[in-house]
Amino acid sequence: MPEITLIEALRQAMDEEMERDERVFITGEDVGRRGGVFRATQGLYDKYGPDRVIDSPLAELSIVAIGIGAAMVGMRPICEIQFADYIFPAFNQIVNEAALIYYRTGGDWNVPMVIRAPYGGGIGGGLYHSQSVEAFFAHRPGLKIVVPSNPYDAKGLLKSAVRDPNPVMVFEPKKGYRLIKGEVPPGEYTVPIGPAAVTREGTDVTVYAYGMMHYYVLQAAEMVAQRDGISCQVVDLRTLVPLDTKTVLESFKKTGKALIVYEDNRFLGYGAEIAALLSDEAFEYMDGPIRRLTGPDRPGVPFAHTMQDFYMPNPDTIADAIRDLAAY
Repeated sequence: MPEITLIEALRQAMDEEMERDERVFITGEDVGRRGGVFRATQGLYDKYGPDRVIDSPLAELSIVAIGIGAAMVGMRPICEIQFADYIFPAFNQIVNEAALIYYRTGGDWNVPMVIRAPYGGGIGGGLYHSQSVEAFFAHRPGLKIVVPSNPYDAKGLLKSAVRDPNPVMVFEPKKGYRLIKGEVPPGEYTVPIGPAAVTREGTDVTVYAYGMMHYYVLQAAEMVAQRDGISCQVVDLRTLVPLDTKTVLESFKKTGKALIVYEDNRFLGYGAEIAALLSDEAFEYMDGPIRRLTGPDRPGVPFAHTMQDFYMPNPDTIADAIRDLAAY
């Protein structure tokens, strides 16, 4: 199978879905001739034209609002938010409109739209180009949220998101756009929204992660296996909402110890929900404290690479946290 980057997998998904279904269109800032700031839509403007790859004004509220309206009359919009940090002007449209329309109309109206946004630190972007915003949206019923960690899942999940009858948010780890590579089979396939993936079998500690942190967790798990003989079970959540509670609980019951890794602020971050679930429903299996390794509770990721590296979890700090927990 060919090995491609995460960004290429996302581009392939959009290309294939646009070719498959003429209702699919893309809108966002610079998505047209430029192909997006990260080149996720490169080449699609030339192939499908300005009526299906539409450059928007610098107004995230209008990007999402237009997507909602188009979705409600039968189109399949893919709305790109240039950086997840810029999504907040559209917050009301997402949580009070897109998320609620199906419920408030008793199922009479659907909103089959996708909102893509690169999230997270690691590129020296500073406060306004490095935020992790997934916890804000995971709180609102009516939204599905996926975070791919590898090219295979990125392509398959995005294709599933386009075909879903209700709004799906796809948060993409931009640090991994060209860093993370993997095999992607040619031809049609999808990855279902919902199921988590056990990406490494282990017996001593379970580590939960998603996106860029999952990529680092796999490296850390290999480090502690080689140097310390610690056997880690790694769970890639992939879908944050709806959460695959079955896989989450089964993995914890197997090892009795849990480390949850995410790069967002610790307080009220998404991993706190995983910790609560384990404590509520698998307390009797607990063989050590439920631990979280996260970014600090500070306003944002610093610009300087040295401070950014200090701020974000990495394979070394994850490995140290695994050793700590395994010692209980």
